[in-house]
Amino acid sequence: MDPHTICAASGEEDCGALSRTRRRRKGITSASLSAMDQITIEFILPTTPKNGLSPHTTLLEVPGNWTVEQVKAQVWLRAVASNFSPDFYHKFSPDHCILLYMKKGTLCEIYDKHQVFQTLDCIRYWRALKKDVGRISLVFRPPQQDEALRYQRFLNQLIGYDVTDVSNVHDDELEFTRRKLLTPRRNELQERDPRLYAVDPWLTDRPLRDHLLSKVMNGHLLVVIHIFTTSQTIKVSIDSTPEQVLASVFAKTANKRALVGIPDDVCESDFVLRVCGRYEYLYGDRPLQDFSWIRRCLKNGEEIHLVLEKLPDTDLDQVQKEDWAQVDDCTGVAGTHEQLTIDEKDHERVFTISMWDCNRKFRVKVLGIDIPLLPRNPDLTVYIEASIFHGQQLLAQERTTSKPFMEEVLWNTWLEFDIKIRDLPKGARLNLQVSCGKTAPPTTSKGSSYQDSPGAGSKSKTRLQYYVNLLLVDHRSLLRQGEFVLHMWKIPEKGEESSSSVNADKLTSATNPDKASSMAVAVDSGGRGQREMPNHLRKQFEAILAKDPLHPLSPEDKELLWHFRHECMRHPRAYPKLLASVRWGRQEDVQAAHAMLERSSAWDSSGLDVGLALQMLDCNYSDAQVRSMAVRKLETLGGDDVLRYLLQLVQAVKFEPYHDSALVRFLLKRALRSKRIGHFLFWFLRSEIVQSLHYQQRYAVLLEAYLRGCGDAMLTDFHKQVEVTEALQKVTREMKAMLADKYDVSSQVVFQLRQTLEALQSSGLPQTFRVPYDPGLRAGTLMIEQCKVMASKKRPLWLQFKRADPSSLSSDPIGIIFKDGDDLRQDMLILQILLIMESIWETESLDLYLLPYGCISTGNRIGMIEIVKDAATIANIQQSVVGSRGAFKDEILNQWLRDKCVNEDRFQQAVERFLYSCGGYCVATYVLGIGDRHNDNIMITESGNLFHIDFGHILGNYKSFMGISKEWVPFVLTPDFLYVMGTAGKKSSPHFQKFQDVCVKAYLALRHHTNQLIILFSMMLMTGMPQLTSKEDIDYIREALTVGRSEEEAERHLLEQIEICREKGWMVQINWFVHLVLGIKQGVEKRST
Repeated sequence: MDPHTICAASGEEDCGALSRTRRRRKGITSASLSAMDQITIEFILPTTPKNGLSPHTTLLEVPGNWTVEQVKAQVWLRAVASNFSPDFYHKFSPDHCILLYMKKGTLCEIYDKHQVFQTLDCIRYWRALKKDVGRISLVFRPPQQDEALRYQRFLNQLIGYDVTDVSNVHDDELEFTRRKLLTPRRNELQERDPRLYAVDPWLTDRPLRDHLLSKVMNGHLLVVIHIFTTSQTIKVSIDSTPEQVLASVFAKTANKRALVGIPDDVCESDFVLRVCGRYEYLYGDRPLQDFSWIRRCLKNGEEIHLVLEKLPDTDLDQVQKEDWAQVDDCTGVAGTHEQLTIDEKDHERVFTISMWDCNRKFRVKVLGIDIPLLPRNPDLTVYIEASIFHGQQLLAQERTTSKPFMEEVLWNTWLEFDIKIRDLPKGARLNLQVSCGKTAPPTTSKGSSYQDSPGAGSKSKTRLQYYVNLLLVDHRSLLRQGEFVLHMWKIPEKGEESSSSVNADKLTSATNPDKASSMAVAVDSGGRGQREMPNHLRKQFEAILAKDPLHPLSPEDKELLWHFRHECMRHPRAYPKLLASVRWGRQEDVQAAHAMLERSSAWDSSGLDVGLALQMLDCNYSDAQVRSMAVRKLETLGGDDVLRYLLQLVQAVKFEPYHDSALVRFLLKRALRSKRIGHFLFWFLRSEIVQSLHYQQRYAVLLEAYLRGCGDAMLTDFHKQVEVTEALQKVTREMKAMLADKYDVSSQVVFQLRQTLEALQSSGLPQTFRVPYDPGLRAGTLMIEQCKVMASKKRPLWLQFKRADPSSLSSDPIGIIFKDGDDLRQDMLILQILLIMESIWETESLDLYLLPYGCISTGNRIGMIEIVKDAATIANIQQSVVGSRGAFKDEILNQWLRDKCVNEDRFQQAVERFLYSCGGYCVATYVLGIGDRHNDNIMITESGNLFHIDFGHILGNYKSFMGISKEWVPFVLTPDFLYVMGTAGKKSSPHFQKFQDVCVKAYLALRHHTNQLIILFSMMLMTGMPQLTSKEDIDYIREALTVGRSEEEAERHLLEQIEICREKGWMVQINWFVHLVLGIKQGVEKRST
């Protein structure tokens, strides 16, 4: 069982982040009103006079610093005093009503009962219109309709979490955020182009590189247009738009419309071009060369086949009508210091004051803990450590004395922190930790510098048992006040599934939902001018900026950066390091930082550096202004780049102090704008909701906001995908239960699987569904006879589906591996990084034919993997000729590739593709430290495209046997690979020389993006991946990319690695031979049939 901690923040004065509310309010008298700023409001009441048509009204002079709650109470009292419908006003209370006003024809609700009246948006609006009297309606709170309740239950099912359940929240932030996200959702829906959203063209903003341009004939493409039962081949410019292509098609078929099936009463604007076999459209005013499908066809040398069809029905994207009135972005605003300061005011008549007027130190009263179940060791002592953090920066820390560990431990003691209330920044969190041990730690940790250490821990053998966080300043910018009961999280034991994610989990402000068996915590919270940098310091300054993100800043570095902060502001690349040097526990420093950021134009005028923006969204930066500035930069990202970095952006939501943030709104906006982005956001969020208990509320409220705006067609698609996923998970678990403690998959098990799938298909499995890892594909019914259970540890299902699109030119099935029991997020990360590497190499006109196959996590350790068609594992190729001895036959791979090619030209093209793809994967696997490489997780297509699968060991976390590493070479370059390149032993060849040149060019290109790669991995540290838990894991990338060495040294280093692979290739062959003989699976899945 987990204990209860009870704390109380002091005070004579209770302060809020930018405002505070007295707990004991004095009555407002008519004498006191005249001394305050008055706002005249006409209130329309919820009652009507007998025999009257118009409702009751009352005119009230409202003091500007009253809260909404106070105003409602005064209106209610006025109605009672005026004897308006006495039965109604005695039966109900002000909480039964809501406040509404009209703004530009839109009905808006004054939602936040704690908000100060003078900060309301309606007040600003009326003043702008120079209205002397505002009008607000007091309306009886409408009950939820049955249809809305059913819709909410449907959304909760899709989300995987009930967003209406507030039993596990200690404030109203969840509901508050749900209401506030209605505004950006409505704004985006009002601006959304229905046609553009319906077709959602997949575009890229990157220029067409020379290696692709060289495949275009004189700037023209041949495009095959399929029109009902006929087809037309037309020649179009790569600069033509889809509209121009349509015009060309209609011009060419003008005299034979009847023959091709086009009615006379339609024109080209009624049609759209879709990729044959895929739900992917070419639409809009962008040139053909900007469409991702066109580039894919150019890259792979494929013909371009498009089908002419009617525009999709935009009514299918209809959005469910909202019951809620809109709340504006001023909701929750507490007011400025000037509005709320108590200076020159009668303190007895002020109800809300600025935190900056609170000069006393912040303190917390720890009452005690309640432990329903004592640990087995009765001699333990226990203490509570209380720390105040902003991001990862420790601002202050105190701890209680130690006491014997009993069922109830009481302290009833104040902990005073060495930080003033006025200096508490927004985003600061109070971290409470319960530790136990055999010796008592020091009573306090005074004297420790938060700049120098993350915490002054005791040297005694104590163990952290429980933890919980409380944001000291809430989402309204009010200091937390009153009593809070917080249910604590238990630190997982080593080896538990959640132990790898504990670093991220310890940042959450959510409390443990398992109230029955968790402990509770009760908290009662009662610049200098610019200087020119001397020349002798400029070199030091440049050296600091040149350091990669993993390099820690020394206190001297921070002092230098802050001293010359105005110089830093001229260099956007210095922002992360400068902001890491801000002392967030000092109000003056925070004000100075904010002022500089507001005045600086360097950030907005600089080019887009995605890595830089992402860095300022990691766990080290909690300040809302800093994070909003980073998001502002990301607003310029094209849709394909948003998809490219979506994994990290979703993880960065964990680092936001509050549910509602600029990042959350950015993701919501981009998802509502693009179905493709929305599709992947749905699955990324849903996967996190079921795997990350600590953040499920935050992700759920964002997912709900998206689902309420994505439209009925997307909702139907998501529902089908969830149905398929849940059904397949059930089947997989049945098969695993049948195969418990068995290695081989018998024909009886396969027969049972096929019977189960047949029953499933006939009993309601969706007939079609979008493939979760590729929404452009729609799968149809199962091809039962081609499905099987794979003979590997997790017993994944090998499934084949028919293609549901009748326009598909391919008869090949859609192959999906469904896995239950593996966390596929690590595979997703590596595949994403491979895509980013590919984009880096494209800028160097390098096409290394990487093949990042589809892979997606759809829940807690479940997911889908694409089966790459026309591909085989190296192991199967070797076994197919001479069995396990094939591992030593250098010529087998070369002969297999030759047999798959119809002529010598095709074979030479395959060798060329093999050379480039082998080079790409050699560099990529080396830089990423991908281990456990054997002949069952390296594959090759019949066109010569080598690729790697299964990324269970990364960043140098290699497998070992009896303490001996199984990785004998930096990357896989075996004699049979070299044989395909026309070389053996120490001999060279033109192909091998080209291979070396390709590897060097690819490696040096990645070195120029070291910081970006480090940042991308850093932002995934908190996911819970067992091989990505600390910055030490990411150090591998720095070493692999030879950070700090010259280009010449780096080139020499890589060529040395290639030579090591050549010299030790025979050792890899032995490993592969053993793998074939003993059937060692090493945690991977065979994908071949």
